[in-house]
Amino acid sequence: MLQRLAIRNVALIERAEIEFSDGLNVLSGETGAGKSVILDAIDFVLGAKADRGLIRSGENECFVRAEFYTDDARIAEILAEYDIEAGETLILSRKLTSDGKSSLKLNGCAVTAAMLRRITALLVDVHGQSEHFFLLKETNQLRLLDDVAGETVAACKKTLAGQLSERRAILADRQKLGGDEGERERRLDILKFQIDEIERADLREGEEEELVAFREKFRNAEKILDALGAVRQFVAEDGGSADTLRSAGRSMGAIARLDERYSALCDRLESAAAEAEDIAATAEDLLGELDLDEREEERVEARLDELRSLKKKYGGDVAAILGFLGRAREEYDLLSDSEARFEQLGKRLHSLEDAIYETCVRLRNARAQAAEAFTARVVKELATLNIASPQFEIRLGDFTRDDVARATSEGLGGATFLFSANAGEPLKELGKIISGGEMSRFMLAIKTQLSAVNTIGTYIFDEIDAGIGGKTARVVGEKFCKIAKNVQIIAVSHLAQIAAFADREFYIEKREADGRTFTVIHAVEGEERVREIARLIGGSESKTALLHAEELLRAAQDYKNTLA
Repeated sequence: MLQRLAIRNVALIERAEIEFSDGLNVLSGETGAGKSVILDAIDFVLGAKADRGLIRSGENECFVRAEFYTDDARIAEILAEYDIEAGETLILSRKLTSDGKSSLKLNGCAVTAAMLRRITALLVDVHGQSEHFFLLKETNQLRLLDDVAGETVAACKKTLAGQLSERRAILADRQKLGGDEGERERRLDILKFQIDEIERADLREGEEEELVAFREKFRNAEKILDALGAVRQFVAEDGGSADTLRSAGRSMGAIARLDERYSALCDRLESAAAEAEDIAATAEDLLGELDLDEREEERVEARLDELRSLKKKYGGDVAAILGFLGRAREEYDLLSDSEARFEQLGKRLHSLEDAIYETCVRLRNARAQAAEAFTARVVKELATLNIASPQFEIRLGDFTRDDVARATSEGLGGATFLFSANAGEPLKELGKIISGGEMSRFMLAIKTQLSAVNTIGTYIFDEIDAGIGGKTARVVGEKFCKIAKNVQIIAVSHLAQIAAFADREFYIEKREADGRTFTVIHAVEGEERVREIARLIGGSESKTALLHAEELLRAAQDYKNTLA
């Protein structure tokens, strides 16, 4: 339920704080005083499209803050998904600046409008003269019927969910087996081709790297020959570095005995000469190994092309290709011996789909039984709301055994709410009903019957009493009282008969100060409330009007006492 609402610079409201109560909250006041602005502010903080026209003239921004009490587990789950701390109090705030920038926060954390609406759709149900609301959406009608139907439908849906899960598993297993016989044979042919192609390639790890290295050597063969030839020339030939080092070593050998350092230098020269000779020998060997056969190059290129083709088909490297080969072999073995398994799964699938169809039929029958009783109660409510010939029907869609493949956890067929307010007029879908007054009374009747099962905590009605009066107005007030036993109601009303039933009433008025107009909101209690009811009756505070107001308040309290 909505506990507190803080408004700053919204239309004519400069600053206001409202504390709502449980039960029925009524907003009353003269036409144009700003009652609907309060509902606009609520709509704004709930995530409606931001309109800069909402900002009070002369100000740069507007702000609305709403505090809700909620213990809805669904809301807690969404908050956890958004990594937002949850508690019994949920705080929404929204600011809009004159340049069109909007900021939204949920328990102090920034959120998007879409994120906010996921939460607020579970908090508040708004209905006005010209807008659809929760119950008008066909996507919600089936769920609401199921709420009315209760445990019987819930049990069917639970059974159906398990059956559908098993069906999905069977279909997945059949898919692994390749579908029907023709499809399996085609799959086996494909697998055999893939397996043969990979096996013929006789892949081994590291081969591609060796081939690439060979290709690079071949492409740079001239450079390699020049380099190795230069080593042989400068190191091994007569007068090369090996000869020079040997000559230097012999010269040092003549004086080696005279000093240990001379001896050490002599040894180093001998070692260097030996290393130079080994270098020359290695270069000679490398020259001998160099194969410049163009046919070998062609073989290497062909093999690399083959590897590239296999990688493109089966994986990014040899390891991936070999992994594909292993899986293909497993699938081939499975399909080769799959006929018996496929037949077994087919029999199980057919039996399961029979069971799914039967569950869907039971589910539809349970819904039909609940719908018959529910529509009868709603029609009875409508008759008390001055709709002479109401017709209300919940039409359940038809389906056959062939439709089982389309079944969801909600069953088959769906549900559509149909309504007509006049004798002889055809039933129409709710979204196609034009009359705002009839729609309001119809939805009030629905609300009265659903308030005990609907999990939304706050209903908002914007002048739902437009166009009614007298006895009908009192009946509407009584309906509000019944609904308010289970949910909070915030209603804008001009009728004394409805305001008298309020658990808390707010008076909204316009005032002028310093050349500006302000909307002021305050709760009315005691004698002040009697005067407000008298004003709604006839606009005066005559003794007769005040007595009538007191009588209305007493009668309303007496009725509420009967509901306790």
